Amino acid sequence: MSLREQIEQEIRQRGPIPFSRYMQICLYDPCHGYYSANAEQFGKAGDFYTSSDVHAVFGRLLARQFDEIWQALDRPPEIEILELGPGRGLFARDVLDWCNKKFSDFFAALTYTLQESSPALRTKLQTTLENHLAGGKAAISAESAAADIHRSLPSEAPLIVFANEFFDALPVEILGAHGKLYIALENNRLCETWLPPLGGELEFLDRYGVHPEGGERIEVPLLAQGWMRQIANFIARGRLLIVVIDYGYTRNEQLSGRFRGTLMAYRHHSASPDPYQAPGQQDLTAHVNFTALAAACEQGGMRSEKLLTQSQFLMGIGEKNQVADAFEDCRVPQERAKVALQLKHLVTPEGMGENFRVMIACRGMDPKKVAALSGLSFGSSA
Repeated sequence: MSLREQIEQEIRQRGPIPFSRYMQICLYDPCHGYYSANAEQFGKAGDFYTSSDVHAVFGRLLARQFDEIWQALDRPPEIEILELGPGRGLFARDVLDWCNKKFSDFFAALTYTLQESSPALRTKLQTTLENHLAGGKAAISAESAAADIHRSLPSEAPLIVFANEFFDALPVEILGAHGKLYIALENNRLCETWLPPLGGELEFLDRYGVHPEGGERIEVPLLAQGWMRQIANFIARGRLLIVVIDYGYTRNEQLSGRFRGTLMAYRHHSASPDPYQAPGQQDLTAHVNFTALAAACEQGGMRSEKLLTQSQFLMGIGEKNQVADAFEDCRVPQERAKVALQLKHLVTPEGMGENFRVMIACRGMDPKKVAALSGLSFGSSA
């Protein structure tokens, strides 16, 4: 049974399904979901690429930042990084390799846990991180359908939760002027229908977003906020730092008329507004509501730092040594020129530098030490 047939069968049995359920099946169905079925959707030959596909410098710069965080915590004997949705593990490999080479004391204290729901991607992680898994520096855990967090170290050890392009792939509800979007069947074909929204969805828009006007469709990312609330509450008393990197927006930006409807489908590096074209064969994403994520952190007793662009964050980390991490392996001018172009893609507005935002929240850390982290300090001396 194809994924489309599976969706149609569920609608026949249960009636119209909310868009979030449709998105959940398309992306995460255990057999035919986009992320579950194969591990080849990343990179230049796939449907999309992440910062780690561009160059290893992304992981190297974050390794430098993680080492700074460890030092700001007074160099504890154990510390854990928990990466949500690590994909093929390129970022984790770059971080671990660079820490092993450049930050040996931090590397000795570090355990890197990768929480991945896709069986195909977990298999890929075994290959990508073979050496670090064998050496006990990395561990792989299966993420459940609910917002559950799985650690490798005891709860007393400080925890860094890292999520790069994780929250944009969580299912969303969609509200329009006529109500809440559901998927129904008409003449044995999928079609859209609108039913009354729930009170919690309207309250979300009251607090963190905007209500749709005529012709608009606004995402309600309740699942993403639930994940963040779960993370913030995971360590009731302890040292916790969250780093989220994703494309997204704030409520003020929505109020100014931007980011009103961001759901997109991606296939073979081409974007489409049609989420029904190829269920299970295309990526479905929605921009992240950083106002809602920050509020969930603060409700869990965490402190949210200022929202940055990826450009500000990476340039802040690399400013002190002029991004030498990017060029260390270059042996000839041609290699240096190629790396310069790759770095440019990560930090310029034409590339990923301005579209991606960085949110950092923490608990149990000295606010002054957090504010002094290089990633948060770009241009602060000007």
